[in-house]
Amino acid sequence: MNDRVHFNGPRSQRGIAFILVLWVVIMLTVLLGSFAVIARTERMQSRHLFDATQARYAAEAGLNLAVYEMRKNDPLQRWVGDGRPYKFSFGDAEIEVSITDDAGKIDLNTADRELVRRMLIATAGKSDDEADRLADAIIDWRDPDDIPSLQGGEKNDYRSADLPYGPRNAPFETVAELQQVLGMDYATFARIEPAVTIYSGRAIPSPAYAPLQSLLAMNGVTIDFANQLIERRQMIQPGAPYDGMTMPDGTPIVADGSGVTYSIKSRATLSNGSSTLLDATLRLGGSGVDGRPYAILRWRDGEDS
Repeated sequence: MNDRVHFNGPRSQRGIAFILVLWVVIMLTVLLGSFAVIARTERMQSRHLFDATQARYAAEAGLNLAVYEMRKNDPLQRWVGDGRPYKFSFGDAEIEVSITDDAGKIDLNTADRELVRRMLIATAGKSDDEADRLADAIIDWRDPDDIPSLQGGEKNDYRSADLPYGPRNAPFETVAELQQVLGMDYATFARIEPAVTIYSGRAIPSPAYAPLQSLLAMNGVTIDFANQLIERRQMIQPGAPYDGMTMPDGTPIVADGSGVTYSIKSRATLSNGSSTLLDATLRLGGSGVDGRPYAILRWRDGEDS
């Protein structure tokens, strides 16, 4: 028996040593694999950040070129703010810029209730009753009194809705403030946002520059008419008159934009598909602070691919 124990002892130790070595090899393999995954992830993150940064500054270059083109003295060379796309290359990026003169948008502070109501029906798909309630609430937000409209809302109505604030009772200070109006939800706001502004000061938007959402709010305008109008006006050369183009009621369409405040979208797309969109509202003429030829009124940027 002693010989047998003496014989199996070294073999048992050798087996344990083999298992330990095997576990060490497995652990090292797992660790090396983990390091490889971490290194690959960091490399991809670095590349992603580099692409996003490159696309972002290419998009900003597109925005600055738009400002330069809109400040040209010659109207025949000046870019037009009617939403038409301008495409060009910048380094490794393809850039598309569209410009909308805010004179073509519905001003939340000057538009009457009926125009706001039609916008809510045509653009946000609201029923007549829903549009009536929300249009009254929008008017009550901006008017200076505490007397509620027929279906609107003043301070007590906001309290009844458990909201910690009331209406401003003063003009809107930002378009985003519209989300605070009693009865407004984000889905509705997202649909009407492209149609509205606080910078035009006009009671009625200019159809020569109005985006689709603003056109649909105008009296008598159908989706077919709006699409045809946009297609026709974008075929007109810069500085040329809108000959023969009229609204459904016969009102002639003229180039009566502000020439001062513009909403600009600049999208830069790299060869690998990465892209960034800048969406800004600018007032030409300089901010008086940083020496730029424009003042930034609204700015939104984000990587979307």
